[in-house]
Amino acid sequence: MRTSAFLYPWDVTGDPDAPARIADLGVQQVTLASAYHSTRALTPRHPRHRVVTAEHAAVLYPVDEARWAGREPRPYTAGAWAPGDAYGEAAAALAGAGLDVHTWVVLAHNSRLGAERPDTSVVNAYGDRYPWAPCIARPAVAAYLVALAAEAAVRPGARGTELESCGWYGLAHLHAHDKIAGVGLGDAAQYLMSLCFCSDCREGYAGLGVAPDELGDAVRRALEPVWATGSADTGWAGVEKLLGAGLAALTLDWRGRTARALQESAVAAVRAAAGPGFQVLLHADPAPYRTGANAGVDPAHILGVADGVVLPCTGGAAEAMLSPFASRRTGSSVLAANFTVVSGMGGSPATLAEDAAKAAALGASELRLYHAGLASDADLRAVAAGLSRLG
Repeated sequence: MRTSAFLYPWDVTGDPDAPARIADLGVQQVTLASAYHSTRALTPRHPRHRVVTAEHAAVLYPVDEARWAGREPRPYTAGAWAPGDAYGEAAAALAGAGLDVHTWVVLAHNSRLGAERPDTSVVNAYGDRYPWAPCIARPAVAAYLVALAAEAAVRPGARGTELESCGWYGLAHLHAHDKIAGVGLGDAAQYLMSLCFCSDCREGYAGLGVAPDELGDAVRRALEPVWATGSADTGWAGVEKLLGAGLAALTLDWRGRTARALQESAVAAVRAAAGPGFQVLLHADPAPYRTGANAGVDPAHILGVADGVVLPCTGGAAEAMLSPFASRRTGSSVLAANFTVVSGMGGSPATLAEDAAKAAALGASELRLYHAGLASDADLRAVAAGLSRLG
């Protein structure tokens, strides 16, 4: 199985041993971040640092000023954590070690944008804004994300891209000093807390035949008992239980249309910028109502738009993730099973060979390893051993 490891540019730049170390794992490809959200990342082997703090969402290369002249929103440039063309420098070093390089592009996840431009953010039924979550129904946001996808994906030498957060983001977010777990929310309540009521989404609901104020009232009524006892309701049946089947379907209709339009436009823009043979994958989840980095999609639709998907399969999730896509794939569709290989982040690098074999039996055609830059030496040794067993 073709295998790619995720990396950040700062895992490579300034460390002359990094490209060979990654190639020696037995991977054929690296998925290298070119546009990424804020993060604090460990660099356990770098000769110059151990922790990198990316203070805000940024592109990790010099922006094309002609493309963005007069446009708002526009990408933020990185600070000292990825100066100049950090992506290009790292990509060239990795290619020099014989590795194919694909870009890794984070789209609808940008806390600085929400802080500086509150009008771009998702607004929940209580009027709270989520600054980390740009609302993809807002025309200016969608246009920005499509333009960003085309620029950040098609970097010199890249042979493909993976688009993360190409859809709705919601309540769930690894925020600094997070304090929202006091009331347990199943993913059904998470969905209701992720519904957007900005002016564009309100117009969207109205266009489908429901007054947005009435919908907001219904969402708040559905959530009222949750604040007292929590909720373990999961799945789409759980959403219907809380909100009612009719209103639940209407919200999913609006959000599905909006997400599909963004995904189609982003993929088309990348292909137009790249030309033939450039692979475009989306980080995805087969449940269309789910939000986040792995955006919920309709499997049949997305496999007709992109070249394939990257699916989170750690922790026994492979069957739930892969099966809905496997039955709809064509001969050329890529189903990449993404396994966390960092023990400290819940991964199991020691069982990589067994996990990969199970994923292949379920229809996976490629592997993704998250994340070669964050993993310990012991984790990387386990990864190399597992990949060698796969042949």
